[in-house]
Amino acid sequence: MSDVCIIGIGIHPFGRTEGRSGRDQGVFAVRQALGDAGLEWPDIEIAYGGSSAAGAADVMVNELGLTGVPIINVANGCATGGSSLASVYSAIASGEFDIGMAVGFDKHDRGAFNAKPAEYGLPDWYGEAGLMLTTQFFALKLQRYMGLYGISQRTLGRVAEKAFENGARCDHAWRRSPVDLETILNAPMVNDPLTKYMFCSPAEGAVALILGTEAKARALGKPAIRLKTSVMRTRPAGSFEVFAPSLDIERGVSPTVLASRAAFEKAGIGPEDIDVAQLQDTESGAEIMHMAENGFCKDGDQEQWFAEGRTRLDGALPVNTDGGCLACGEPIGASGLRQVYENVVQLRGAGGARQVQGAPKTAYTHVYGAPGVSAVTILER
Repeated sequence: MSDVCIIGIGIHPFGRTEGRSGRDQGVFAVRQALGDAGLEWPDIEIAYGGSSAAGAADVMVNELGLTGVPIINVANGCATGGSSLASVYSAIASGEFDIGMAVGFDKHDRGAFNAKPAEYGLPDWYGEAGLMLTTQFFALKLQRYMGLYGISQRTLGRVAEKAFENGARCDHAWRRSPVDLETILNAPMVNDPLTKYMFCSPAEGAVALILGTEAKARALGKPAIRLKTSVMRTRPAGSFEVFAPSLDIERGVSPTVLASRAAFEKAGIGPEDIDVAQLQDTESGAEIMHMAENGFCKDGDQEQWFAEGRTRLDGALPVNTDGGCLACGEPIGASGLRQVYENVVQLRGAGGARQVQGAPKTAYTHVYGAPGVSAVTILER
């Protein structure tokens, strides 16, 4: 199989952009990525991408050009971007294509995501009980985790404080003002134990990534940012994910654990070898739980990790260096690709005020989407 490199990156700032559709933001990001790679639209041989609320990706050809390029629409919840990237990676690694693109974009209404249970084959009482309303479900799942592993609300606050601090240093973030820990902890409660500063918000934005063979990267004179692996997994039986946060005493293996283990095995490295990571943080507790699920610490160790600042920009493992979903918001189609975009920036040493010091060589991303899909990527410079 061919080595795969990321040779071009583009982003439309996250947040709110009045008068510009989600798909228009996607077109903007594609043009940015083409310029970064030194390519033209007719050079793209295959593309995967999509959104949750802003239409199909293939229609972007109306603005980009009618070249006949195959564009496959992807819809995998919050893991749409990660799934798109995994698909492009496989297409190029197979040797069938030399250059491909992953693109994600979205434009959501204000307010919490509120999936209808019927969309997942579930009875109405799931929604009536609050299990499909994102804020309530996240809180229920997190309360159980905190009780089992001794995680304090102060640690939840530290996650958010770090996110806003990093977002203030990032030009594509939506929330660019620091928020101190006491303000976060004393803010209005949304769903116990989560205050209003501990949630991400539905947002707008777009990201495009152009991938190519290592030979193509060399020919274009691009730095070798290798995509060591890109893996997507769905939930196995007994998974403690979306549908039963409090029914089973014993927790089954999650899709995140499956995807993470497969990614590390394929890359030939372990969690201890990662220099910077972007983890799904739809709320503060998600980042905490996903640290353990991705193998970076044991359940419960996060309390000490955050007290010691190990995930800060100057820590042993910087996590969510652009502020993550908490500071950037979550446009579903673009969120997973934003993580990879940020890691490319970090490996290029182009992070500016948020740049991780010490010339990071390896970078990890994880995204999770309902009703139980996880995607993981590992990059290497």
